[in-house]
Amino acid sequence: MIVNRLSGYFSRILTTRAIGDQSVISLITMIAVTLTGYMATFYFAHTQGPAILGGYFLFMAYYGIFDLVADGGFGGAVVKRISEGLEKNEFFSAFLALRLALLAIAFAVLFLARPYLVDISSAGLFIPLILAILTGSLYSGMYAGVYGQGKIGITKAGELLSFFGRIVIQVGGVYLGYGLGGLLGGFIVGLLVGGIIFSRFINLTLVSFSARHIKSLLSFSFWIFLTAGGNLVFSISDVILIGYFLTNADVGIYRAALQLTSVATFTTIALQSVLYPQISRWSVEGDISRIQASLSRAFTYSLFLSVPVAVGGWILGYPLLFYLYGADFTAGNGSLSILLAMQIINVFMYLEIMSLNAMNRPHDSFRATTVAAILNIVLNIGLIPVLGIIGAAIATAFSMAVNALISFFLLRRIVPVGIERKPVGSIILSAGIMGVGIAILQFLLPATNAGMLVAIVAVGTGIYTVALFSLDPDIYREIRDLVRSFGGPWPHWLDRYFT
Repeated sequence: MIVNRLSGYFSRILTTRAIGDQSVISLITMIAVTLTGYMATFYFAHTQGPAILGGYFLFMAYYGIFDLVADGGFGGAVVKRISEGLEKNEFFSAFLALRLALLAIAFAVLFLARPYLVDISSAGLFIPLILAILTGSLYSGMYAGVYGQGKIGITKAGELLSFFGRIVIQVGGVYLGYGLGGLLGGFIVGLLVGGIIFSRFINLTLVSFSARHIKSLLSFSFWIFLTAGGNLVFSISDVILIGYFLTNADVGIYRAALQLTSVATFTTIALQSVLYPQISRWSVEGDISRIQASLSRAFTYSLFLSVPVAVGGWILGYPLLFYLYGADFTAGNGSLSILLAMQIINVFMYLEIMSLNAMNRPHDSFRATTVAAILNIVLNIGLIPVLGIIGAAIATAFSMAVNALISFFLLRRIVPVGIERKPVGSIILSAGIMGVGIAILQFLLPATNAGMLVAIVAVGTGIYTVALFSLDPDIYREIRDLVRSFGGPWPHWLDRYFT
């Protein structure tokens, strides 16, 4: 009965096909997931401290490596092929066969590398790592099938339920005193829940396939795999090298600061997940003008959130870390400031790389990512021993800027890439006005408790919103119409002030 009701709900979601509406679905999911993840991490940080969190983040780094081996880039390749609409069943069947083969290879590599994984083996984490890779393969395989069909509502709902399942187990495990074991158990259960949910909504069947289908996936997955490897460097090299040169506690402090900045990526990730299959189809149809317009709009919507988040974080970083994570985590304030700037750069890098892959140019995204990944490793090795976790933040931000710049020039050869100057200028100016307001409030009424901090953040949000809608009524109308088209409420009296 519950499954039938969920199926009906998801079907209603999928009747809305407009990109804007699907972006709202994705954005709502991102907000729900991130806020829940934040609250859970705050609890873990206050009860377990940075060392336990650092151990968990190191485990996740190793998981990322072996999950990449098990995927081999075929997840992104099959999404691309299925989204093109031709021979979907054949490509999906070939993908599953390849995924099983790579899973066996990943396990073989893991067992061969076991004597060298001292941290994992000595902490008793080898078996959990195996279980995580196994359940991760189920999750990723089913997700690729659903996402490739353009079912954004289902993919986001499945991600949401998977995430909540993980958090429930993790919080319960930590509360019962299992510490790191509770965190790992929740992660594994969450992957299993997501895989089962996605499997119920795949309208694809297993059929026979030929070498041609495998060759087609291989031609695309090779570059996806290499690009994913470069992206993995960005996400784990700092963690592994901080753990090598410093301590697990430093890993926990650094990753807490990075997590706090992730709120700036809400819109970017929401738009990326919606635009990828759309740009893929437009590319096949040769509709370059539509790609150009959508990408420019995506930059604007992404900066709409990332710029004010960065400005607010630069001013309120210390009290945010103190009240949300604990006194031990305030040592990450310097890294936080740099990582906030990095998230603005991430807007361009993320959407540019996504566009290159969607337009069947994975070799171009690989070039940009490879150069940046090598630079990231070199800078981390050179800066972490000297500057600590601030060095890791500098290495990540600088190498990401290089990635974004190279991707821009490669993408510009295919699509005229640009930003919408008026709305982006309004966003920057409004964020500046907000920053002045927050700074004055922080000077006159310092955030001496969590309640005062929340009040300052709320006032800052109000200042930014009013300033932006006043400077650019077009943004106000677009956001209003988007919310209304999705069926959400909107105060009519606001029209008197901003239209």
